[in-house]
Formats: sequence, C-alpha cells, structure tokens
Amino acid sequence: MKYIIVLMAALFLSCNASEEQRETRAVSPNGTIKVNFDVSEAGQPYYTVTRNDKVVIDTSYLGFEFKNATAFDKNFSVKNSESKTHNETWQMPWGEQLDVVNHYNEFRVMLQENVAPKRLLNIVFKVYDDGIGFRYEFPEQEQLSEVEITEEHTQFNLTEDYKTFWIPGDWDIYEHLYSTTKLSEINAIAYSNHVNLAQTYIPENAVNTPVTMVGNYGLHLSFHEAALVDYSGMTLKVDPDNLNLESHLVGSKNNDYKVKRALPFHTPWRTIQITDNASDLITSNLIVNLNESNVLGDVSWFKPMKYTGVWWEMHLGKSSWDYGLEMVDGTWTDTGKAHGRHGATTENVKRFIDFSAKNNIKGVLVEGWNTGWERWIGFEDREGVFDFVTTYPDYDLDEVVRYGNEKGVEIIMHHETSAATETYTKQQDAAFALMQKHGIHTVKTGYVGKILPKGEYHHGQYMVNHYNNTVEKAAKYEVAINAHEPIKPTGLRRTYPNTISREGLRGQEFNAWADDGGNPPEHLPIVAFTRMLAGPIDFTPGIFNIKFDEFKKDNQVNTTLAQQLALYVVIYSPVQMAADLVEHYEANPEPFQFIMDVGVDWQTTKVLNGEVGEYVTIARQERETGNWFLGSITDENSRSFEVDFSFLDDNQEYTATIYKDGQDAHWDKNPLALDIETITLTNTSTLTLNLAEGGGVAMSIIKNNK
Repeated sequence: MKYIIVLMAALFLSCNASEEQRETRAVSPNGTIKVNFDVSEAGQPYYTVTRNDKVVIDTSYLGFEFKNATAFDKNFSVKNSESKTHNETWQMPWGEQLDVVNHYNEFRVMLQENVAPKRLLNIVFKVYDDGIGFRYEFPEQEQLSEVEITEEHTQFNLTEDYKTFWIPGDWDIYEHLYSTTKLSEINAIAYSNHVNLAQTYIPENAVNTPVTMVGNYGLHLSFHEAALVDYSGMTLKVDPDNLNLESHLVGSKNNDYKVKRALPFHTPWRTIQITDNASDLITSNLIVNLNESNVLGDVSWFKPMKYTGVWWEMHLGKSSWDYGLEMVDGTWTDTGKAHGRHGATTENVKRFIDFSAKNNIKGVLVEGWNTGWERWIGFEDREGVFDFVTTYPDYDLDEVVRYGNEKGVEIIMHHETSAATETYTKQQDAAFALMQKHGIHTVKTGYVGKILPKGEYHHGQYMVNHYNNTVEKAAKYEVAINAHEPIKPTGLRRTYPNTISREGLRGQEFNAWADDGGNPPEHLPIVAFTRMLAGPIDFTPGIFNIKFDEFKKDNQVNTTLAQQLALYVVIYSPVQMAADLVEHYEANPEPFQFIMDVGVDWQTTKVLNGEVGEYVTIARQERETGNWFLGSITDENSRSFEVDFSFLDDNQEYTATIYKDGQDAHWDKNPLALDIETITLTNTSTLTLNLAEGGGVAMSIIKNNK
C-alpha cells in the first residue's frame, strides 16, 4: 500500500484573552472554498462558508446546551489557533475505487470562556475542494470532567431557497420515500410516510441526513455527518421561514440528556459537500476521508461477492421465516404440526447453492434458519426469543456449510434481533464463534421493531454504541457486518473495513408488500444522490418477475427489467444480491448473463452524467480484470443522451454487451421489454443511450485479447 503524506503545521494565530474578534480562516487546496471563523461581540462562535467568493453558508452560530451546567453559547474568546495542510493517498481494501486522495487544509480554534469557570472548547475545520467538515473537541480540563448534552446547536444558514431532497427526521427508521420540495416548503410531519411495522417517531420539523439540495444556478449541497462514534445521531431541524437548518440530536425516553461523555472527547464531523454538479457529489470522498485509517489491518478474509438466498420468497409470501414450532412448557417445541411453508430448509438452501455455483455467485443468504421467528415482532416479551446458534429441525447447518464448501459457495449468516439488543449482545460471542467455526465471514443483521430496552431509539447514543460495538466484536471473529434497520453510514468503513454494507433506506422489499404500491420510479435516481453519498447500500436488485401477480396482485417492481440490471452498477455495495427466485433466473438466461458477469469490487468509478431525482449514468472498472461495467437509470421520464467512452484504455478494443429497454418498454405497461446488443468499443467511441420511462441500460465492457 502506497502512501504519500505531506504534513505542514504552523501556528498562525495567537492572542490574549482580551484580544477578541480575531478571525481565523482556511481555504481549500484549489482555492474555491473558504471558511471563516469568528466570535461575536457577545462571544458567540460562528462560521461562514464561501465558494468562488459567493456566500454559501451565512453567519451560523455554534454551541451546546447541557444538563445542570451553563450552555456553551456565548462569552468565548479565541485563545489560540493552528493550521496545517494534509495530502495523502490511501487505498480502499474494497470499495468504489482503489486509490483515494485525502487533501485538505485544516485549522483548529482554541476557545475559552471569559467568565468562570472559564471552560475550554476547540473547533476543528477541514476544508476540501469538494466541501468541508468540522467538529467540536472537548479537551481535558480541570473545569469540566463530564458533560450531559441536552442539545447541540450547530447552524447552517442558507442563502437561497434550495430545491431539497429529503426524508423526515425519524428517530427510528430511514425507510421513507423522499420528498422533493423547496427548502421553505419542508414540513417533515405532514410529508412523512410512516411504516406501521416500525412504529416510527418524528418529533420535530426535521430531516435526516444526507439531505441534498440543488440551487438555482447549479450549486449542489449535501449535509451529513462523519465518524459517528459514542454520540447521538444528528437530524437537522428546519426553519423554513429563515432558510435555516440546525442540528437536532436523537434523544431517549430513559434520560433527560441526549449524549453523555467523559472528557476528553470529540463529536462526529458535521459535513457539507459542495459541488458544481450532481455527478461530483457521488465521486466525492469527503465522508470516508474524515474517518480514521483502518485499525483492523488485513481484512482479506472478506471477499466482495454476489449472493442469492432465501429472502425474496418470504416477502412474496411463497414461504415463511418461521418453522411452526409451538411453545410447550416455556420451550419452543416441534410438535409435528409444522406448517410446511418454512423457507430455510436444508433442501431449499442446497438448491440455491447449486444455482449459485453454476453462475459465478459466491454466497447464499439464509434467513429464518434459527429458532424464535414465531414471536419475533409485535410481542412485548420478545427479549430472549431469538437463539443465534440453534437451528430449526429442518435446517442442518453443518451439512449446508459442507455442501457449500464443496461447491465453492459461502453461506451468509442472518441475525435478526427484533430490536432486542441485550439478547443479541449476550449471544454475540457464541454466535460469531459458530460462524468462525464454519468459516462464515459475513452476517446480515436486523433490528426490526421498537428498541428493547424500552425508551431507546434506533438512532440514539445507546444504539449508535450497540451498532459500533457489534462491528468491533465481529472483527475479532473475522466477521463482516451488513446491517439492516441500522444507524446511517458515516464513513466508518474506512476505520473498520468489516463494515461492508447496510440498508438504511426504503428498499426493494417495499415493492413486494407496501400499501402504496412500492417505490416509485424516481426513488433510486434520488437515492443515488442522497443516501448513497453516505456509503454502500444493500438494496437487493435483480428482480426479473416484475409483476408477480401469482403472489401479490396489488404490488410490483416499478422499474423495467433493464433498470434492475443497471442497479448492479449504479447502487454501490461490495455485496450484491441476485434477489429474485431461482426459477425466474433459469427462465431468463440471457439477461441473467449480466448478473453473472458484473463486478462487485472496483478500481475506478466514473459518473458520466446525472441530475438529482432524474437520472444517473455510472461506469465502474473491475479491480481484478480491468473490465468496465456501466449502469444508467431514469425516473418516470424517458431519456436519450450520448455517452463518451474516453475513460477506456488507449489502444484497446472492448466487446460491449448492451442490455437496454425495448422500443416499447415502460416501467408499468411493458417492463420486460429488453433488447440485447453486442458491439465493439474503443476510447474514441460514443453511443446514444435510450432509456424508457422508469428504465435503464446496463453494459458489460470486456477487454478483447490482443
């Protein structure tokens, strides 16, 4: 691994307590973004951000409220400041690209109160060419040993009524459809799309992050946070009248504070990505760069892969998670009356293993293998229900693993906790040890329902710590985590590369059972520029049976078949599921060829075009082969645009197989219309892509041997 690090540190401001109103600033390496920091006459810390000398973030104040202590909101002066430049290139062990440039200018401001008890606070800004990150540092000090934060007041005062793509500031789930409104029109309560199963909680007119905005003159902003550790998740409270956002931390019914920390500590980074266009938002590495380097060392035991599995059939109602045990004398017992619809049987899993082994797919996910599903959701007494080592009677884990090893296919474990976190925590060592014994390196975790212990929310400090502790514990057993119903990703995959993927959005399964008919065609063209900016998504693409009337007459997938293929490139994850039933793939070998061929681990990513909520085209180069794959998707509107292939290697011919919408394709009227064409490409080639309503294009671009 090659590192190029340049560090230059210089003390550039020193002032006495009486020297208030001294300003500090930093400029991005290319000079386009400037951050200014100052304190007001009342000693209130504030900052501004300009881009190309235009104000992007106007005077925005910073501070905290505490339980049983005076707020950090005024009476501060600048005691000292220091700056440095950092430039390194680090490598992702897996990811959207191999080499990542981490180049920024930083300044740290040391503040002290002018009045007793004269507490200390530092604020650190890192300024990149594509945005900024800043965080608070609570240094060790005699005046303060512990804080109980009741609210963080970090403001983002905007200068324009941006077109905004947002979901409500729900404290429990991110599984909402995105709304597209002016910033001044945001009403998170009125626009919320509740999911009854999750029993969500939306306490304020707030939005969850990432929240993305587009200005009248093309400026693109996205607000989020990075390195969320031992802290509460941040939503952004909206003041639509004053075009203002302000941090609003997730709380708890069990405490009258939102964060409790002993000093010294620092908060997560508050981030603003700032670009001229939508495409550059996707290629920005601001979030991962603001995280610490890999602390796990070699993680080559995890291999990015495609997988199939016992999953979609349960959402369709073809089979079930539970076996049909009955409670006898306090124990789940096989009374011989099993309902016969159980999906995770040895026989069924072997069928998936056989199919995967034939088709270049290295993993099989098995949901519903362990006891407890009979009372997994909707029961107040579900603590202790799930057992993460005990299989149902019709599932032989030893035999399934042996058979998979024989075929070169790894089992992906599933741990649904039903949000009973203490049950899971107590069993983690045994559960991960079982995986280690069988050489299983990947687990999909789940947290459906209201958190136990009661009073905690999915996105509060208690659960942030649970999610992160689970990742650290899993790493000790060489286990990688794909979390569902998670805390949002904040770039910690850099520090803990066994954090491979997660849900944290309204996923494919909503197409199978949502009362509103599923995700609309605009959903994923929004997701690519919002949720995906935070990190990998386990969206589970690849549904071929778009209208599954034999299972659900009132539901369908609201895309064309070509778009389902394109999602393998557009929506990034190092684990990508071929989510449909085996029989649907076997009946459609020609389009399934793309799933067989497409990569999952990338050398380079190029975003060729895109507009938030409308369309996006992405090309990615596979690490091992140097081959390229392209995906393009659109909303409910058809599109035609020209693609330039200048990113291909010089003096190299490629065979491109194009999977495109048929001439009369339409996401609802004719979603299966698909044309497949093979052509030769070089880096001087151009091609017009035609996307149907709700459609897409997928391409494999394979090097020809010379």
